[in-house]
Amino acid sequence: MRDNIYADALANVAEFRFDEQVAAVFPDMIQRSVPGYGNIIAMTGLIAERHAQDNTRCYDLGCSLGASTLAMAARLPQRAVQFIAVDNSPAMLDRCRDAISSLDNAPDITLLCDDLQNVPIANASVVVLNFTLQFVPLAERDAVLGNIYNGLQPGGALVLSEKIRFENPVMQELTTDLHHAFKIANGYSALEVSQKRNALENVLIPETLAGHEERLRRAGFRNFGAWFQCFNFLSLVAIK
Repeated sequence: MRDNIYADALANVAEFRFDEQVAAVFPDMIQRSVPGYGNIIAMTGLIAERHAQDNTRCYDLGCSLGASTLAMAARLPQRAVQFIAVDNSPAMLDRCRDAISSLDNAPDITLLCDDLQNVPIANASVVVLNFTLQFVPLAERDAVLGNIYNGLQPGGALVLSEKIRFENPVMQELTTDLHHAFKIANGYSALEVSQKRNALENVLIPETLAGHEERLRRAGFRNFGAWFQCFNFLSLVAIK
């Protein structure tokens, strides 16, 4: 289904929520809104293939419709790993469950409906946070990264993808404008871009790359770096 949620002028733009309306159009929304999303998902599978260890767990935190989970599972056929996909949106998990069940030889995936802050990470070799941490309250983000680091096996990998902001105001303005141009080139109107931005204003809180790197250090990671960036969207990998 095509994303037309913000196509008409709204008298009151409510805060963005991952409800049934969003879940129904999410594949279209994410592809038309996040530059490089398809590449990030595919490469998440390759990273998992390199770092997944037998008899461990692969977590997808904020799994939405399960794209990262399925990308990992596709690269790890018949491997002795357990996939755990977590999201606090029942609507997203319902559609994720449908997508998994429709597959031939569907992988063994445990779906958890909960805030990721409540999920203890244990015996993990891969943890994925693809455009998820940005929706977690700032005061709780250190604890999330600490939980992940403590639950990772040595050699395990964290994939952290986020919308970022720039300390340099010129670069912030440039990448914001380019992102909006990207959305308009993908068929969104200026009204849709504006109303979606208003809906996300107090919900999605981006940080700088330096801020993410410092948090990774505080969690205990010493080996990390950016492997993908397009405009103000970036993905890092951190190895324990």
